[in-house]
Amino acid sequence: MTRDSALAFFAAVAANQNVEWVPADSRKFGANALRVNGKIYAALTRSRRLLLKLPPTRVAELLESKRAERMQSGGRVMKGWITLPPDDKKEWITLSEEARVFVAAESRRKRR
Repeated sequence: MTRDSALAFFAAVAANQNVEWVPADSRKFGANALRVNGKIYAALTRSRRLLLKLPPTRVAELLESKRAERMQSGGRVMKGWITLPPDDKKEWITLSEEARVFVAAESRRKRR
């Protein structure tokens, strides 16, 4: 999969959620992220994988099926975060919507 394919996949994810997204060259975490209530739920990693925040049961399911890998940052595993390769645009769109709904609900609970 080429760099352009991953960018096109992520652009489709953003468009599906009515978000205007412009790729950023910044190496800063969250530079290429989509947010709900100020919280990141999906991002395009520097290695052109889709990064998602999902519930623990969904993370376990995707890891078990070998469709995803755990996100590591600085050698540390980030709980609740997974990455997926740019293999299936429909899957990116579907899973990013799941992540958006999850993070939106999670952030509403924390504000109460």
